[in-house]
Amino acid sequence: MTAHDPLPAFDHAKAEAFAERFVGTLSEAALAIMTSLGHRGRLFDALADNPALTSPQLAAKAGVAERYLREWLGVMVTAGVVDFDAESRRYTLPAEHAAFLTRAAAPDNMAVTTQFIAIAATVEDRLLERFRSGEGLCYHHFERFHEVMAEDSAQLVVANLIDAILPIAPELIGRLEAGIDVADFGCGGGRALQRLARAFPRSRFFGFDLCADAFAATAAEARTEGLGNLAFAARDLSSATEVGKFDLVTAFDVVHDQKDPQAFLALVRRSLCPDGVFLMQDIGGSRDLEKNIGNPFAPLLYAISTMHCMPVSIGQGGPGLGAMWGVETATEYLAAAGFRSVETHRLLHDPLNAYFVARA
Repeated sequence: MTAHDPLPAFDHAKAEAFAERFVGTLSEAALAIMTSLGHRGRLFDALADNPALTSPQLAAKAGVAERYLREWLGVMVTAGVVDFDAESRRYTLPAEHAAFLTRAAAPDNMAVTTQFIAIAATVEDRLLERFRSGEGLCYHHFERFHEVMAEDSAQLVVANLIDAILPIAPELIGRLEAGIDVADFGCGGGRALQRLARAFPRSRFFGFDLCADAFAATAAEARTEGLGNLAFAARDLSSATEVGKFDLVTAFDVVHDQKDPQAFLALVRRSLCPDGVFLMQDIGGSRDLEKNIGNPFAPLLYAISTMHCMPVSIGQGGPGLGAMWGVETATEYLAAAGFRSVETHRLLHDPLNAYFVARA
């Protein structure tokens, strides 16, 4: 278009449709925030346990103030999440909705994921400053992010680790049963290792994370439980050159956040025994924006990347790859780290992520 070309005609129908869409966007955003609150308050769980309850009955069961609950129920009823009988004044959570909103619904509990929307709002002021300065954020800026990540990982990774994830490398179950050394780089709360340590008592498990606070609770549970094959250590993997030798190294949703993802993967490669396996989970999007159009999760993933993944990497002096660095970049980085083979897997229980098996 040149300076002399006429501007395209204003499409009033398109404008009206866009406005109507954003009315829905505002309501859906409100629903997401209230769903997060309902999850944290166990309101869906309490409602799902009963066929129909009045607001006072539900308040008593959930242990919350009835007036606040009644207003929350107003959101859920008008959004079509909870059914309401005006004559009996009773509320019902349909079983078809409970299948995606209660703790019993894991790994399909989408209420867990709505918490990321609430967390994003808490860093909006800081994020606006970073938009202007180009600086990054630090982990301590996020009060609940890692708590929510651990909960999300519990249903996507931990709950499916033995039955769905490990079998993508067919030899792993047998080797774990016989006894091998396993490390989780960026272990966070350490729940994945705890699950493995219980299931495979002949193997030895080591978790490394930047902050000891992340895995402190799991480490205490392991001591109480007598899990002598599980240990944790606080290590800055961005500057480490050696952490030991392992038959299996795992990294769940951590590589793209690193200060130097390529160096991180090189450390993984150096840490593997000659027949070692690296099992990596990361976001399953593409680095090419146009390939993500039509992916129903893409706006959420880009939002999480904008408010956490990218600025946290930048805050460490890293490249800020972001969550949507793409399976293409991940594959290239793994090859550059010296792995002799790299396989990419998609699993039915987890539409968000890709799983990589890289062999030493």
